[in-house]
Amino acid sequence: MSPEKMVMMANQIATFFDTQPGHAPDKIADHLRDFWEPRMREQLKSYLAQGGAGLRPSVQEAVRHL
Repeated sequence: MSPEKMVMMANQIATFFDTQPGHAPDKIADHLRDFWEPRMREQLKSYLAQGGAGLRPSVQEAVRHL
């Protein structure tokens, strides 16, 4: 998947969970585990390791919990 699409999708998930009660990064991480295939999660981890440009802070924290 293109990095741009991956960032957009991850940020859309964060936009939802950032407005919900509870700790958003935990909920985002749970969602990524439940609905993203392992290759997508690994790509997101790699992207964050390279700087994670454009990822919302809650996504960055969530990816660190994967």
